[in-house]
Amino acid sequence: MHDLVAITSLGANAARLDCVGAVTLTEVPDWALASVTARLGQEDACRVALATLLGVELPGPGGMVAGPEVSAFWTAPDQWMVEAPYEAHQDLARAVKEVMGDTASVTEQSDGWCRFDIEGEGLGAVFERLCNLDLATAAPGSASRTAIEHMGCFVLCRTAGGHISVIGPRSSAGSLHHALLTAMSSAL
Repeated sequence: MHDLVAITSLGANAARLDCVGAVTLTEVPDWALASVTARLGQEDACRVALATLLGVELPGPGGMVAGPEVSAFWTAPDQWMVEAPYEAHQDLARAVKEVMGDTASVTEQSDGWCRFDIEGEGLGAVFERLCNLDLATAAPGSASRTAIEHMGCFVLCRTAGGHISVIGPRSSAGSLHHALLTAMSSAL
């Protein structure tokens, strides 16, 4: 029998934490992700089912919402990414599919993406060096897709200027971490 050990997207046994001044960069490996795409002709039914799952209204373009157990952010017309703590939702895609039925295509995304949280003051200066997002105008609950060092990433504003999540391709986790840490070191 194999003795498999789970590792983080940066290849370690524990999540990495880096600090530059009062700003922290944390690898967040313990979140499950599933994509939801409405099927043709089922858009309205999909929205109703997903809102029921979330327990709140669906986010529109550039938005994210946090429900009691799961959160979601808008990724494209009639498409959302659902996220939840991995420990309580190890099979998130299956659970979402049960609620969505034939109204949507649901795909497991957890192993395809990595997440880094940046918390602290002065994040606007950090992101000025990374991408074309203006964090000064980003409201809590906003979600944007942008390029960071040629990688397609989602940037989620969890609180007003002080807690940002960057979700990027897991295959480029090392490069994304390096870009974030370099921008932090340069700006702070």
